[in-house]
Amino acid sequence: MRFMICAAPDPNAPKTEGAPPSDELIAAYMKFNEDLTKAGVLVTSEGVNPGRQGARLGIKDGKRVVLDGPFVETKELVGGFYLIDVNSREEAIEWALRCPTGIGHDDILTILPMTNAEDIPPEMMAIVEKAAPTWLRTFWKKK
Repeated sequence: MRFMICAAPDPNAPKTEGAPPSDELIAAYMKFNEDLTKAGVLVTSEGVNPGRQGARLGIKDGKRVVLDGPFVETKELVGGFYLIDVNSREEAIEWALRCPTGIGHDDILTILPMTNAEDIPPEMMAIVEKAAPTWLRTFWKKK
């Protein structure tokens, strides 16, 4: 089962501006990445650049439009994510509990299950197989 662990700031925490993370904190994060990798559960992990570089899109009159951005409110942002492949939700929680903290963009971790082939009705899967066979072979992890 694949889970995305999203890291975001705590909207109720005091806003802090300050020095970059310490060498020790960065090393703790990298050790966590290494532990996930050595355990064979890490699919990918990435940090997300500051919101001032982003945009948010919505729909107006049936077409995509830019709604807002760059973002000034950190409560709107994801600081990074881990995509892991584990045996259960409980195992995903166990890994998330081991994640270091202290950068400020990682105060809240949200664990979300990813969609599996079994989650999609057969008639919809037939459409996926016909419309996106290359994507399906490349990106979809069938079990």
